[in-house]
Amino acid sequence: MKVIVMGAGVIGVSTAWYLAEQGHEVEVIDRQPSVGLETSFANAGQVSPGYSTPWAAPGLPLKTLGWMLQKHSPLAIRPRVDPAMMRWVGQLLANCTSHAYDINKGRMLRIAEYSRDCLDDLRQKLDLAYDGSQSGLIQLFRTQKQIDHAAHDVRLLEESGIPHELLDVASVLAHEPGLMGARDKLAGGLRLPGDQAGDAYLFTVRLAEAALAKGVTFRFSTRIEALEATADSIMSIRTSKGRMTADAYVMALGSYSPRLLKPIELNLPVYPVKGYSLTVPMTDETHAPRSTVNDETYKVAITRLGDRIRIGGTAELAGYNLKLSPDRRETLELSFSELYGGGDLSQGQYWTGLRPCTPDGTPVVGPAGRYGNLWLNTGHGTLGWTMACGSGKLLADRLSGRRTDIPSLDLSLDRYAA
Repeated sequence: MKVIVMGAGVIGVSTAWYLAEQGHEVEVIDRQPSVGLETSFANAGQVSPGYSTPWAAPGLPLKTLGWMLQKHSPLAIRPRVDPAMMRWVGQLLANCTSHAYDINKGRMLRIAEYSRDCLDDLRQKLDLAYDGSQSGLIQLFRTQKQIDHAAHDVRLLEESGIPHELLDVASVLAHEPGLMGARDKLAGGLRLPGDQAGDAYLFTVRLAEAALAKGVTFRFSTRIEALEATADSIMSIRTSKGRMTADAYVMALGSYSPRLLKPIELNLPVYPVKGYSLTVPMTDETHAPRSTVNDETYKVAITRLGDRIRIGGTAELAGYNLKLSPDRRETLELSFSELYGGGDLSQGQYWTGLRPCTPDGTPVVGPAGRYGNLWLNTGHGTLGWTMACGSGKLLADRLSGRRTDIPSLDLSLDRYAA
């Protein structure tokens, strides 16, 4: 079967690899000149199944009000007349119940754990090098209140059988001695030994090379203009380089997926949530992370990537605006300076990208409603790198009519119709 994958980020390339491995003729289309140049380019670098948590949680509305009063808030909302944003926020708030949170977190943990295992298999099979680390993740708590709020997540981790351990300050420092200078700022931590780190862009490049060797065709600098459809199937894709046809089509364009689906009357509840990162050269290993930590106070991730440090985080609702905000950079620098400091911030490469977020936190992986030959693999939010390999494998299995390794029916778009 010939399959066109729309999007050459980590999700699209992972999907293309697994489809090709199953014997399909695969073509990948992207507007960029190479792979991984949008949201996959400089994300936080974490492969964090244990940290897979929906934003929609009990207490979020009250937290949001408090954040709006903070200078270094983890969330910023830029006022705008945007019906899509208002609908998405409404759906997000509807998921802020204990019942919805447990369901959504369970789904996210399921696919994230599976994806981590798929990544392990790929890394060994293809000998992929991407500045990876398999040393776990520590969620850092600065207050007892943060520790108390983590109790519910700990219960869900226990129920899902995910290894974890609560750490006192001494234990945090044993795992991350670079935090010694911030000892008086710490209250404890939650360690997730099964989590990993790595450069998602490097991984995407390496996997694309392997996919190319397996026969996948990449068409770069090609803008997708529209999907041309009948009542129940896609006939072709109109691009800046002419029409392209296939037997099946996979939508993996992240935040831009809804824009192409809306004209064919397919409502995908994905909205761009802007994130930022700063990549700095490591200058002092004794004041740098060994692996990866999450600063719960500022919602900032600090990750070791070889001889570099990636500082990523914050969330901003600003539509498709890619302007770099000086305020967000200040927050990233503050978190890193207070905790570590072993990197040259003046040489930092500042970046922003649009995370494709669903209201319930779970990606949309599966068939696209009434269009029998259109498939969706998008909406991974902050966890695209974490869920990429598992999502690609699930999508390829379902498209090929194979039995999936984990339950996957509740990951499709149908859950929103219900």
